[in-house]
Amino acid sequence: MIAKRCLDVLVASAGLLLLGPLLVGVAVAIKLDSPGPVFFRQVRVGRHGREFRIHKFRTMVAQQDDRRQRQITVGEDPRITRVGAWLRRTKVDELAQFIDVLQGTMSLVGPRPEVPRYVALYPAALRERVLSVKPGITDLASLAYRDESTLLARAADPEREYVEVVMPAKLAMAARYAEHPTVAGDLVILWRTLGILLGLHK
Repeated sequence: MIAKRCLDVLVASAGLLLLGPLLVGVAVAIKLDSPGPVFFRQVRVGRHGREFRIHKFRTMVAQQDDRRQRQITVGEDPRITRVGAWLRRTKVDELAQFIDVLQGTMSLVGPRPEVPRYVALYPAALRERVLSVKPGITDLASLAYRDESTLLARAADPEREYVEVVMPAKLAMAARYAEHPTVAGDLVILWRTLGILLGLHK
């Protein structure tokens, strides 16, 4: 939709402009805290199954090959840096995805993009539906599972818990969104997201 794309470009551009000093400060803090790049670039699956490299501010120690690393974060993961813990807690690490929104690989609102390993496990019908729209920075599933790493830390087998319980629940919400995406609905989700980030409501 043209209106949705206009909203994406307007908000992402304004966000990068207004939050510029904060984002520069975050980049400096990351470099001072641990060796490695400012951004964490990981392959995710986007609209119609096209892969892209997502932007996130790096919150973990730099790895030579992230394909060999666990692809879910569980509790107080020892790979998380001091600055990274704050970035994750406040969700500031996700602000780098405004770049992806401007590039057109992501939207402000949409199903969160997954790594290929987990997308391969999607049921065929749900896979087609969820990947029919651009992935987003936030969505209803992101809000419902914003404490996902803590939830997984309580499981005897975090990987199995994610694949068999968490992922299907998130997929169901993502599929419902993909059926009827609207600008009005996106604005509601953005408002709820902002409220949670600012601590206005839970």
